[in-house]
Amino acid sequence: MDSNRLSPSGPCALPAQQPAAGLPVAALLALAMTGFICIVTETLPAGLLPQVGLGLGISQAMAGQMVTAYALGSVIAAIPLTIATQRWQRRNALLLSIVGFLLFNTVTALSSHVALTLLARFFAGAAAGLAWSLLASYARRMVLPHQQGKALALAMLGTPIALSLGVPLGTWMGALVGWRSAFGIMSGLTVVLIVWVLTQVPNYPGQSAAQRLPLRKVLATPGVREVLAVVLAWMLAHNILYTYVAPFVAQAGLGERVDLVLLVFGAAALLGIAITGKTVDRHLRRSVLVSLAAFGAVGLLFAGRAHVPLAIYLGVAAWGVSFGGAATLLQTALADAAGDGADVALSMNVVVWNSAIAAAGMLGGVLLSSWGPQAFPWALVCLAMVAWAIAKSARRHGFPGAARSGNAAATGH
Repeated sequence: MDSNRLSPSGPCALPAQQPAAGLPVAALLALAMTGFICIVTETLPAGLLPQVGLGLGISQAMAGQMVTAYALGSVIAAIPLTIATQRWQRRNALLLSIVGFLLFNTVTALSSHVALTLLARFFAGAAAGLAWSLLASYARRMVLPHQQGKALALAMLGTPIALSLGVPLGTWMGALVGWRSAFGIMSGLTVVLIVWVLTQVPNYPGQSAAQRLPLRKVLATPGVREVLAVVLAWMLAHNILYTYVAPFVAQAGLGERVDLVLLVFGAAALLGIAITGKTVDRHLRRSVLVSLAAFGAVGLLFAGRAHVPLAIYLGVAAWGVSFGGAATLLQTALADAAGDGADVALSMNVVVWNSAIAAAGMLGGVLLSSWGPQAFPWALVCLAMVAWAIAKSARRHGFPGAARSGNAAATGH
């Protein structure tokens, strides 16, 4: 592919586009759909392990490595792919990631070889790594600075829906049409998304050589490391409980109702996104601190009432509300802090976020085998306190107290 055609300095360079005066809902929902496909593609195998194992002639444990391969692809590829496509027109970069889902989900659906399946999952994860590094800055460029938080909240709408429905959806589709057809359906949705992006999502130029910042300089930008540290602690705490939610709620006799527990979480997370959309631009710092404090309080509730079903449902609802806006809050703070280095910083966020998921799986497994599920709430409380303390101390950079309405920290590069 000719890089000149994808470069802002090439013959097909785009004219400068002004942000929309109102929210471009159709375009932002296309970004939300991209996030939805990212997460459902990642979690789909978890609901299909018996069918995948039978279809490929492997154990369920080996089938579970489809999730591991995907996460590994995101971690390894997010930063280099983001840097490699910085000059590209933004819609071309976004379409590259979406076409990646189309290609590698199709390969997964057709493959009869374990190695090829895992390789396809790795590259699907790489496509996700690029997509996640683009979505936040893309949403912010579509609107005026005082609307950036609200736009990002709408663009992140697909995340809690996918988190709550991904595994149940995979289980349902696997039983209804088979695991291969389930991945085929994801490819079909991706074709719809490609058309949606081409017709509704505006295009923007990439960064010129003068605007591009090296990785080391972005990481050294005041506030970036603080935000990434909060991401690590918060997501580690969240994923310890989320990954092992089944054995945890089984203490209250809800082992057969995990689907309902996740549905409550997802519905509450949608409420959290709605609240965040109204508060992120004027009260970002306060929203982060309140969310982390509420999450820590949920941990204390779970520590004392883990055997009470009502306490579990109430706690999960509060957990969902406090977590629903996390992606919006943290990516907004990170993009603000990074300025022109926002895309690179957001690719770092992908790495930290996925590393936290992997680490949570390992740490949660150690806690479960050593002390049982009753240890999860205390780990949650400790990590939430660490994240809260870091955010609290980052008043000048990272999580400033000033409203964003007059903030020019757009990622318009």
